[in-house]
Amino acid sequence: MSSISESRGQGGETHQTGGEALTTNHGVPISDNQNSLRAGSRGPTLLEDFVLREKIFHFDHERIPERIVHARGSGAHGYFECTDPIPELTRAGVLANPGKTPVFVRFSTVAGGAGSVDTPRDVRGFAVKFYTEEGNWDLVGNNIPVFFIQDAIKFPDLIHSVKMESDKGYPQAASAHDTFWDFVSLMPESMHMIMWAMSDRGIPRSLRMIEGFGVHTFRLVNAEGKSTFVKFHWKPRLGLQSQVWNEAVKTAGANQDYHRQDLWEAIEAGDFPEWDLAIQTFDAEWAEKQPYDVLDATKLIPEEDIPVRIVGKLVLDRNPDNFFAETEQVAFLPTNVVPGIDFTDDPLLQGRLFSYLDTQKSRLGTTNFHQIPVNAPKCPMHNFQRDGMMQMAVPKGRANYEPNSLDQAGEDPGPRESEQGFATVKSMTDLGNQPDQKLRVRSEKFADHYSQARLFYRSQTDVEQRHIADAITFELSKVGLGHVIQRILGHLRVIDEDLAAMVAEGLAEDLPEAAKPFREPIDMAPSDALSIAKSAKYTMKGRKVGILIGQSGDQSKADALKSALEAEGATVELIAKERGRAEAQLAGSPSVLYDAVALVLGEEDGRKMAKYKPAIDFVSDAFAHAKAIGTDGAAQPLLDAAGVEKDEGVVDLDPAGFVKAASRRYYAREEALW
Repeated sequence: MSSISESRGQGGETHQTGGEALTTNHGVPISDNQNSLRAGSRGPTLLEDFVLREKIFHFDHERIPERIVHARGSGAHGYFECTDPIPELTRAGVLANPGKTPVFVRFSTVAGGAGSVDTPRDVRGFAVKFYTEEGNWDLVGNNIPVFFIQDAIKFPDLIHSVKMESDKGYPQAASAHDTFWDFVSLMPESMHMIMWAMSDRGIPRSLRMIEGFGVHTFRLVNAEGKSTFVKFHWKPRLGLQSQVWNEAVKTAGANQDYHRQDLWEAIEAGDFPEWDLAIQTFDAEWAEKQPYDVLDATKLIPEEDIPVRIVGKLVLDRNPDNFFAETEQVAFLPTNVVPGIDFTDDPLLQGRLFSYLDTQKSRLGTTNFHQIPVNAPKCPMHNFQRDGMMQMAVPKGRANYEPNSLDQAGEDPGPRESEQGFATVKSMTDLGNQPDQKLRVRSEKFADHYSQARLFYRSQTDVEQRHIADAITFELSKVGLGHVIQRILGHLRVIDEDLAAMVAEGLAEDLPEAAKPFREPIDMAPSDALSIAKSAKYTMKGRKVGILIGQSGDQSKADALKSALEAEGATVELIAKERGRAEAQLAGSPSVLYDAVALVLGEEDGRKMAKYKPAIDFVSDAFAHAKAIGTDGAAQPLLDAAGVEKDEGVVDLDPAGFVKAASRRYYAREEALW
């Protein structure tokens, strides 16, 4: 690389030369990128300045329409490795044969715009594009296995209700407002999803610590044409972890790109996020015996009923080279399936099969969006689709139709149908459907809207149940329509009377009569797999610890803690009041950015920091957010100022003891603090 030299122009502006030649979009070298072409040094700019016009015009068109939903996203490249092939279930090579398949993954929030924050209470999108040898397969899901609605015809209404209210233009990236709760209060089918969204699943600690789900029931089809129903799950190898609400709110202020930066830095450091791909498979006979409909996207199959089978792993090992070109322009389509994977008649899925292709064409401005590198298949692609805006391919010959007989004239006739190509499963009656009438109706089993909402709530620990109640209380406190609050409380009474009572007490509302279910709910056996706490992994892998070191703090103690934590897979950041002796400055590094904190202070540091608000907040927030705190006697004045009381999560600076304590949270504090 040649060296860059600088010079000054007549007006003192900087000119740089010596590197690769700067050119226009058409390859013309540019001699001056600092000044427009003028009629004299103080005259008007001339229209003939094609360099200025091209640069400004291009800038004016740099933005494309953002996604209506899932606008804010973060992406990464990686691979999927099939570790337990299932050729008996599917002929899709990506799952039937051992080996690696390149992927691109995009995580996202749902309600907010592209410029919103990473940590609102919201569903997270989890979309995976597999570049298989048989074409692209897109598994376009969420971090929650169910959805708000059963039929795609209600999707515009749902999104209109949760987005900014159309007259006010706010709130951004939030469901805590009138229109959303008005809508779901009139849609009992949403109650199961409400339980998930109001749980700790709605405020994840990291994108690396969320589950992913295909949401819908799909089909696997083997080489003999036999169809098996399947649910897809992504299980994070780091385990599940969430924030608490106060922490999520403060994180948004401290770093609105918290999740995006966390994912990027982990991959850059070689700490590659990993998930297991697991499946639940079943046949029509099993499905027909269940009290719910497997085609209902508001229902799940408990893992106790059908245990998941791990068939492979997902590894994200490379960050995008360019955010816009890849993360923003990637286009996921549920219609992208390969031979051996097929759809079901889930009415929400059926609507998505139509909608996604339409919205990608609208957003990316061309029917040729599949030619954008991040969207292009990595296997050979041949068809007779031609022309269109932004066509990049240059087809040869005149065969742009079939059938044709051009081969008889010695010409290339183009591609033809393949006996190994995708073939739709023929059966439309294997789940009891009778396709002899056109009907606008739902299956009778779709009418049970409360059983699985109750299942989810009663599968949580006491702490998790309290978090759900607190979340609903907070959300409804922002609702100004009293009748909507009463209607929601009526739904909650059907789900769980104690839950309804907690929310009513928090709002100082009288409990109304319970809602009248269209179909009486049943009590299902609790499922531990639905609880984050019951399936927690106490590990330091993927976690981040902040060590606050004072001017007279013992550097050897900090080094010992750092070494012990890093040996267990944690990332460690040293923090000081003045950044010169550490990696981060205290005032700009609040404890919400860390999973645990340690205080390495001298006697004088402890006294001074007890009067320094950023230090007090650093410690008080860590304590309030149930995090481990490593400390010794020198920090006692600061602990007192922060209101910290000794418990099992406040430990001394012994490296082994602190590492053990830092791997979990201490929610018993919450009852006294909140």
